[in-house]
Amino acid sequence: MARLFALVTVILLFTSSALASEPPVYTGLLSNTAVGGYDTVSYFEAEGPAEGSARHTIEYKGATWRFANAENLALFKEDPERYAPAYGGYCAWAISQGTLTKGDPKHWSVRDGRLYLNYSKSVHDQWLEDPEGFIRLANEKWPKILE
Repeated sequence: MARLFALVTVILLFTSSALASEPPVYTGLLSNTAVGGYDTVSYFEAEGPAEGSARHTIEYKGATWRFANAENLALFKEDPERYAPAYGGYCAWAISQGTLTKGDPKHWSVRDGRLYLNYSKSVHDQWLEDPEGFIRLANEKWPKILE
């Protein structure tokens, strides 16, 4: 039990120091993989989202990012802010409402060249009712919502 407590304490301290330096990327509780392992560059291609491969990875903002191929990895390396999802991959609609919730890579949209993830299909449907308004609200709340 003491070892478990010590491990949890170390994890919390590490996480707190990482959060202090820059806004986090959502990776899930037991993972360090961004966007559920999906290739973020692929969201901007005609074919749409593709799962990334462990053969094509990069570390960025404390998370592991996977890509379907070497070309997409190279594009991400060239301009990661262009391809990384808004709000670190957290649900964009939830951020607009003042809460942190995971983003699901299967519920997404690209607006004005930016990738936005949502929590679920129903949340995504709500997001689509006024994406510009929700983006405006989310931009006002990010990254202050992390404090």
